[in-house]
Amino acid sequence: MRPALAVPPIYAPIPPAVHPSHKAIDARTAAWADRFNIGSPEWRRRLVTQDIGVFAARILPEGREEVVSVLSDFVIWLFGVDDGYCEEGELGIKPGELAATLSQLLRVAQNPEVTMLSGDPLAEGLRDLTLRVSRWGTALQTARWVDTLREYFFAVVWEAEHRAAGRIPGLNDYALMRLYVGATSVVPPFLEMGHGYELQPYERESKAVRAAGEMTSFITTWDNDIYSHHKESRGANYYLNVIRVLEHEYGLSPNQALTRAIAQRDRVMCLFLSLRAKLEDEGSPQVRQYLGNLASFIRATQDWSVSSLRYTTPDDPAALSPSFSDRPTDTSREPLDIPSISWWWDLVPASRTAPLNDAAA
Repeated sequence: MRPALAVPPIYAPIPPAVHPSHKAIDARTAAWADRFNIGSPEWRRRLVTQDIGVFAARILPEGREEVVSVLSDFVIWLFGVDDGYCEEGELGIKPGELAATLSQLLRVAQNPEVTMLSGDPLAEGLRDLTLRVSRWGTALQTARWVDTLREYFFAVVWEAEHRAAGRIPGLNDYALMRLYVGATSVVPPFLEMGHGYELQPYERESKAVRAAGEMTSFITTWDNDIYSHHKESRGANYYLNVIRVLEHEYGLSPNQALTRAIAQRDRVMCLFLSLRAKLEDEGSPQVRQYLGNLASFIRATQDWSVSSLRYTTPDDPAALSPSFSDRPTDTSREPLDIPSISWWWDLVPASRTAPLNDAAA
């Protein structure tokens, strides 16, 4: 077994925060998972020690407690899908069957009153989540949440096809699909619900706001890959991870791939901060709130990843630095050589006084 990669302190310019009710939220999520029998008893016992509620409480440190609880329960539900169906279950290497099952779950989210998958724990949990999302979200936010579930389901089928073939995708394809397969795009609807505001459609669908959301997904999924690499690489199952993709793409050693992955996320982080500043100058109050919420999501992923037993794996300790850096390793303003995301750099002018290029393709 090769030695664990030593993950150094990673750039974290966003201050940490956590909801004051995080302990109660965490306990309620553990009870919710038991109530709906999400995963096996052993799986639940393991997962409820991993501070899922604390993660949600870090994402929405000032959000409505009821919404933070819905998000926390949804996160543990997502782990039930990912761990149970995709990474450790039989469907993880059967993309056709996985697509059929996920389509049924999507129908439950669209119409929780349908009798489809009655008695299935994940379906019953999703019914409960859908009703609570509808209670706290507007019709548009609820519809957007269902759309993001569709994006996530589509992406995990793509992942299952690669897992079945034992194939490592190219970096460009991986960067694009990781925006969705990491289940990060399902979080933004909760950011609005948690603070009681709603982006106007023209705001949410503007290229600049959409790019900010995609940058958030890129940073959080690259961070997740960096922090989870030890856990995933020690497992017996096939895994997809940016460290592995970069090793394969460029013929790098694991340490070289780690260094490049950190540089990539740092360059995108710097771009996110520039875009956030521009949008705060030019955007509406709700856009400014949304950008702040995205920033909290980024920092929440970092704080949770270095402290959760899910990634620190005390039985086989991961070499994760518990601290962070105040300086990025890459401050270049040049786009990353990843065509599927390079358009982000076209949006942000070199000068803060110049307008955003929101018409960029």
